[in-house]
Amino acid sequence: MKIALAQIDTTIGDFTGNVKRIVKYAESAHDRGADLVVFPELALCGYPPRDLVEKSGFVERSQSELIRLARMLPPIPTLVGYVRRSRADHGKKVANAAAWLEGGKVAVDYAKILLPFYDVFDESRYFESGPSVSVHDFGGLRVGITICEDIWNDKHFWTNRLYTRDPVDECVAAGANLLLNIASSPYNTEKIQFRYEMLRTIAVKQHIPVAYVNHVGGNDQLIFDGSSMAFNARGELCARAHAFAEDLVIFDSAGGAHDLHPAPQSEAEEIYLALCLGIRDYVEKCGFKKVLVGLSGGIDSSLVATLAADALGAHNVVGVGMPGPYSSPGSIRDAAELAGNLGIEFRVIPITPVFESYLQALDPAFEGTPRDVTEENIQARIRGNILMALSNKFGSLLLTTGNKSELAVGYCTLYGDMAGGLAAIADVPKTSVYALARYINRKGERIPQACLEKPPSAELRPNQTDQDSLPPYEVLDAILKAYIEENRGADEIAATLQHLDPSLVRRTVRMVNAAEYKRQQAPPTLKGTISGGSQQHHFAALQPGTSK
Repeated sequence: MKIALAQIDTTIGDFTGNVKRIVKYAESAHDRGADLVVFPELALCGYPPRDLVEKSGFVERSQSELIRLARMLPPIPTLVGYVRRSRADHGKKVANAAAWLEGGKVAVDYAKILLPFYDVFDESRYFESGPSVSVHDFGGLRVGITICEDIWNDKHFWTNRLYTRDPVDECVAAGANLLLNIASSPYNTEKIQFRYEMLRTIAVKQHIPVAYVNHVGGNDQLIFDGSSMAFNARGELCARAHAFAEDLVIFDSAGGAHDLHPAPQSEAEEIYLALCLGIRDYVEKCGFKKVLVGLSGGIDSSLVATLAADALGAHNVVGVGMPGPYSSPGSIRDAAELAGNLGIEFRVIPITPVFESYLQALDPAFEGTPRDVTEENIQARIRGNILMALSNKFGSLLLTTGNKSELAVGYCTLYGDMAGGLAAIADVPKTSVYALARYINRKGERIPQACLEKPPSAELRPNQTDQDSLPPYEVLDAILKAYIEENRGADEIAATLQHLDPSLVRRTVRMVNAAEYKRQQAPPTLKGTISGGSQQHHFAALQPGTSK
């Protein structure tokens, strides 16, 4: 049997657009001779719908659109995820379901059993768990239907399982000899390889082919990488879709001809593709066309501007240089060179006259006090006001340029450099910022080399560098990874990273804790690195050379 894995980018609540996309890919699958086409989890309504499922009109629309979709499809059986009313007597009112559409009707309807409630997931808050697995006879096979988390509890893979039930085991016990999984699994920096190992283990241990179809695209802060794949019963990869792009690949359940599209070759390439996709979908799905980026001549703003130009096209990006009293001569030069390399519009609006007006107005109130971080923050807030004024005037979305290392410890200014509509790299550590810049420059200098070589500085006082206030970034990022992503305490971090001064570790942890009020006011952040919540799973079946 030839199964088409239709990896599509849907928009939450855009039923009309989502139906149109599903029909388009179903027609393509039919034209390519597929016997079945499979779409991602909640493809009909978009993922994650969150509180929308508590609106009766949303659920009713989902159910009626499913019927309309069934009548519009070409003559090919189609498996698609959608939201419907729960059929349980008690509990939650709605279910995360998969419908097998055939002959203009719903032939099979299955409700997701395992509902995650960790990291970015809160499905058990909204959905009622399905009562039983679904195994459907089709094309001489017994097809087990599962939805995302249903396959994330295999006893052969996990050493610490979160659930008592295992839908994969239940499907096999019910006679399934082919497993389908439709998913909306968000991206993080180790997820693609992780899923590969998990799915391969299921295929080998259960002795059945496994086909997995993942959502692709950005919805709010989440980025879905796609990376749909299928394995034969021997655990051999037989189909793989592109990462971070819509795609359709064909899987032969007999393990025949391979439809393998190239995968990213490095973590830097993965993160680059993820951020471009996240920026593009966030901007477009929010109804914007153009973006603004404040260009300081530093590495962070240079990276954000480059990502935006690649995601949206150079003609949709405007860079703004705002030199102040402490800006170095090279800053505006490097910003202008970057804009020229990218082909984006570049404007220069000096802030020194405005800053001096602020100081004059505040001098009576500040009489007898020394200059300190207050005056530094005034400069950042002036720049934020200028950028937001341009955003309001011209209808462009402002991208903030702070990285994860700075935001984690509060090395940023509320209503200043934190102002904006999307924090594009706020989940990217500073050390990864440099790695991404080098990846972008691999075929030629787009980000000026000076931006990579100069000491990082906010340039808000004479001869300032970031390391006046922070540990070296390679040290800071090591501490942040241990504290935020690995959930280690300060003493444990100091014991593990023995080359570090324990007082430095404790000071950094205090900075992270004290900055929570700032992070609560930050713009939406594109999520891409592993968070502490995603560490709840621990697995046993890794191949040599891989890591969690």
